[in-house]
Amino acid sequence: MVHPVLPSGRPDFARVIPCQCAGRETEEERLSRLRRNSGDLGLKLLCSMTFENFDPKRANLTPEQRHNLGSVYKLAKSFAEEPEGWLVLQGPNGCGKTHLAAAIGNYQLKRGKPVLFVFVPDFLDHLRSTFSPDSKVTYDELFERVKTAPLLIMDDFGEQASTPWAHEKLYQVINHRYNERLPTVITTCLSLDEIELRISSRLIDYKMSTVFGITVPDYRGDHTATEMEKRQNQRVRRTR
Repeated sequence: MVHPVLPSGRPDFARVIPCQCAGRETEEERLSRLRRNSGDLGLKLLCSMTFENFDPKRANLTPEQRHNLGSVYKLAKSFAEEPEGWLVLQGPNGCGKTHLAAAIGNYQLKRGKPVLFVFVPDFLDHLRSTFSPDSKVTYDELFERVKTAPLLIMDDFGEQASTPWAHEKLYQVINHRYNERLPTVITTCLSLDEIELRISSRLIDYKMSTVFGITVPDYRGDHTATEMEKRQNQRVRRTR
């Protein structure tokens, strides 16, 4: 704490305020706390996924695919600026769904807003584990946290085990957030026809949800092609 400076340049000994360094430290601590409470978004890989390092102009894409990826990039950035309603990202593994979802979460965290990121299969496993007497988190505590998060990101929806119990738990989360109009991001490899009707009927509500199908292939194929080109060029140079 320090004394503020009066217009005359003299210290105002009648008052004390936090110094600037303490204010910065407090903000850093706040961001650290938000990161710890963000679920899987605290993982090293996910916390490094931002809009800045997402490449919407990937190599080896057709013009249509590049346009598709550029469109979903703009859509995700717009949602990150002002999360309202739901954003559902569909597409094959490796197309960039998780990166964009994590980028939305990281953008909000940097603005000091709370976010909860969950891998759906892991969330259900954790929910089951709360029945263990050794669990440090109660079932109600974990379930309520996911249901009521100010911004929830559900990654890999549809990759969970297909059991009546799993369907029921996910429906309860989705239905609560739908009724309360809570901002939600969902990524899935499934088509809407492959998702349980009780849930898909909420995902397609155009007043609440925006569904975007990403049509680009696995981005890891870009790196594989690049590495093959490098090795081929190296072999050509050796033979000359």
